[in-house]
Amino acid sequence: MEKHKCVIIGTGPAGYTAAIYAARANLKPVVYTGLEPGGQLTTTTDVENFPGYPEGIMGPEMMEDLKKQAERFGTDVRFGMVTKTELSEIPGEYHKLTIDETTTILARTVIIATGASAQYLGLESEKAFMGHGVSACAICDGFFFKGLNVVVVGGGDSAAEEATYLAKLCPKVTVLIRKDHWKASKIMEERVMKTPNIEVLFNTDTVEVVGEKTVTGVKVKNNQTGEEQTIPAEGFFVAIGHKPNTDIFKGQLDMDSTGYLITKPGTATTNLPGVFATGDAQDRIYRQAVTAAGSGCMGALEAERYLQEFEEEVEAAQIVG
Repeated sequence: MEKHKCVIIGTGPAGYTAAIYAARANLKPVVYTGLEPGGQLTTTTDVENFPGYPEGIMGPEMMEDLKKQAERFGTDVRFGMVTKTELSEIPGEYHKLTIDETTTILARTVIIATGASAQYLGLESEKAFMGHGVSACAICDGFFFKGLNVVVVGGGDSAAEEATYLAKLCPKVTVLIRKDHWKASKIMEERVMKTPNIEVLFNTDTVEVVGEKTVTGVKVKNNQTGEEQTIPAEGFFVAIGHKPNTDIFKGQLDMDSTGYLITKPGTATTNLPGVFATGDAQDRIYRQAVTAAGSGCMGALEAERYLQEFEEEVEAAQIVG
């Protein structure tokens, strides 16, 4: 059975940054890519808000750059998915990871970078225009829609935040809410309703995103009257929530009610020794590539310190013995 000092679960900015730091610390990290190597950014076209790319860069290209940088320092990047974890509560003990339900390996430290997945409506047209007018992140992509009309679907705080952010860039923002009321907090609801260029349509279902090469409108239906209309828009923002990819850690690691892993404030440390959570798997607030990369760095530095402390304890015990 393979034994490793450091195993990183997941890629994306958090996973690859953790790998770069861990590899430079001579931890010989092994990275398992998961089913979506590179994470959410591989579904993004232009990335213009990550430092170091003055002209912007395509999401998949950026992830390939990070992968090459991690491999340059000796990271072992493996295509595969961690399907089961048996995490130890004993400091210094190995954690057991099952890969693709067949192979078991041991890891002295585990850095979790499994990310979170945006929830979508499930429309075929939504998939067809992904990256060509359809987005799940206004902060990431809103700039590309400056001066254009957009639609936001969702009735919670996320939708309210996206709508108010986009209202600063776009002449008109239309919010679609399936029910006859908001799920958002009162303060966020009031903020939206007081913004003059935001129109809110209640009892409204999204039927189809329409367009040719890019989005030109959104076909909707009033679920009370049955009336249909097409709203002219160049952007369609889905804000119905994110789901952290943390199911395999349930019952082992502390997490909140929606599945985001809980870390000690200001750190990547979880409730179990030698296990560190980074990126969108533990960040329900920012969910940006740059913050994910920063937390990946934190996870690797903490893993290095943890291993160093463990080795010092073992050495001291041997001297005493």
